[in-house]
Amino acid sequence: MRRIIQPCGLHCIKVNHLGVAIGSQEILTDINLHIHCGTLNAVIGKNGAGKSTLVKTMLGELPHTGSIEFKDREDGPVRKMKIGYVPQAIHIEKHTPVSVYDLIASFQSRFPVFLHKRKRLYDKIRESLGFFEAESLIDKQACNLSGGELQRVLLAMAVMDGPDLLLLDEPVSGIDQNGMELFYRMIDHLKRNLDLAVILISHDLDYVARYADWVILLDKTILKQGRPGEVYRSAEFGRVFGETGVSA
Repeated sequence: MRRIIQPCGLHCIKVNHLGVAIGSQEILTDINLHIHCGTLNAVIGKNGAGKSTLVKTMLGELPHTGSIEFKDREDGPVRKMKIGYVPQAIHIEKHTPVSVYDLIASFQSRFPVFLHKRKRLYDKIRESLGFFEAESLIDKQACNLSGGELQRVLLAMAVMDGPDLLLLDEPVSGIDQNGMELFYRMIDHLKRNLDLAVILISHDLDYVARYADWVILLDKTILKQGRPGEVYRSAEFGRVFGETGVSA
């Protein structure tokens, strides 16, 4: 993981006129974004607005028009960016004899689990878990993790190889209030200490108002983007979520 003293302040990711269509149906239209490292960028909108489609497109899973570019330094060369991804949930069968180490090690090495533990990899995994106060989980059976514990394990897995961009697709689904509070505090700590940008898909408008640096209101195209207060007080937000909105 690449630790930083302060965010670079340069835009890391540029999305230019991105569009996604399935057959004749347009799912996303003319999406333009500048995503900076060291920032939490929250994408909000009603169901069907195209939020998950945006994530899948940035992961390279869907064809699109327009471009997605990464620049790691001012006027530096554009290169392929590394992406870490935390899905809404993963399913682990009950009684599956796989530890947290096995789960992450198999993802890292692309080899089957139950292999002999390698000390260097074990230490690397424990360090990544430690960033999320989860090093004690390394030998725990993955099927016995609580929702909050699994969330921390998935975050550790996602940032282990030093991604340029971390994509979080509604990762707090099914997590209780205490778990959500811990999650947002961890993301705030992460963005301040690792050299990456974060895009979060979320329905948690109150938490977004408190923790996000930049909010993108989506409904197949970007209706409004800016600081939380600016977006939440906008007419576009009122039309999507109702006039009451959320204080920000």
